[in-house]
Amino acid sequence: MPALAPVLRELRWWDLDAVLELERALFPEDAWSPGMFWSELAYARGPRANRRYVVAEADGRLVGYGGLAAVDGTGDIQTIATARDQWGTGLGARLLTELLSAATAFECREVLLEVRVDNVRAQRLYERFGFEPIGFRRGYYQPGNVDALVMRRTGTDPDTDPDSDPDPDPDGDVDPAGATGAPPGSTAPSAPSDPVQGT
Repeated sequence: MPALAPVLRELRWWDLDAVLELERALFPEDAWSPGMFWSELAYARGPRANRRYVVAEADGRLVGYGGLAAVDGTGDIQTIATARDQWGTGLGARLLTELLSAATAFECREVLLEVRVDNVRAQRLYERFGFEPIGFRRGYYQPGNVDALVMRRTGTDPDTDPDSDPDPDPDGDVDPAGATGAPPGSTAPSAPSDPVQGT
């Protein structure tokens, strides 16, 4: 009997222990702290909410998560990751689709993200969803001093709508060093205000 596809739902505070466990496994050098996640969740509910965080569950186990910040018409993919045993299953694409839907609900005109320059696999996924490179952030990922490629998606192009592709590229799933945005706790995405070195 084939395994059921992971179910996506809102990330709640009681999920944080499992999220942090996966975070540390995937990002051992620069994992977010509990305080970073708590700070993000503080903006995820209520009348002035400007964050959307989701988790993916399979058989009672958390296997992925992602988050978006939205301020003044700009969305920023803060983080997106899937467990290693979910690579190649399309879960990364599903999480990204959910975050882009949230950006639409927040009336974002553009969505930004940062991705490691050496993570070609994740870059292919983002390109399939209409993201384009717009610059670099030198030494963005610490302590490894790895550069980040900044990517942007504007508008809604039917050719990049994930619903128009019934069979997503199974190799296009995001891996551990996918997108990580501004340090959480800020109330605005980082990309519009931080200096970006052009391509």
